[in-house]
Amino acid sequence: MNPLRDQETGKALAKALGDELRRARETKGLSRAQFVALLPSGIGERTLLAYEHGLRQLTVARLAELCDALDIDPPETFTHALQRASLYLDKFVLSVDLNKMLADRDNKFRPLFPWARNRLNEVTDGVADVTPDAVHELAMFIGQKHSDVANFLARFTPENLPEHHEPAAEVTDYQ
Repeated sequence: MNPLRDQETGKALAKALGDELRRARETKGLSRAQFVALLPSGIGERTLLAYEHGLRQLTVARLAELCDALDIDPPETFTHALQRASLYLDKFVLSVDLNKMLADRDNKFRPLFPWARNRLNEVTDGVADVTPDAVHELAMFIGQKHSDVANFLARFTPENLPEHHEPAAEVTDYQ
């Protein structure tokens, strides 16, 4: 284990998780003061600010409390934070904003665009969930490394946690 890498990973995750929580709070139209008033633990605004800026790491219990107060799913929030921080991308389902992806001009990944256009016909909110196996198949199809395709797709994490979107995509058709 590399302690420096572990520390960097922890900081990146704390920052990404804080960003997710801040985005969710702002989407609900809540100020920090309004939000902390909803919390049973009685944390202060400065503590919330430290969480949102990634200066203080969240415990699992505190993450669950904050997510519950925001009416968002803790595992999905954690997954989105991992995706935004580009950590462990081979371990979970990636949420991909297909419209943002199609607006990208990275020619290295242009062979994925027909797949993305086809997926847009199947999802109502423009967000596709892509399993690790599907990322692997897409990478094989376009002749790229799994990690490169996963990092590319992770760049298009939806801005806000969606209320609900279509189930994870399995790659079965490359048209």
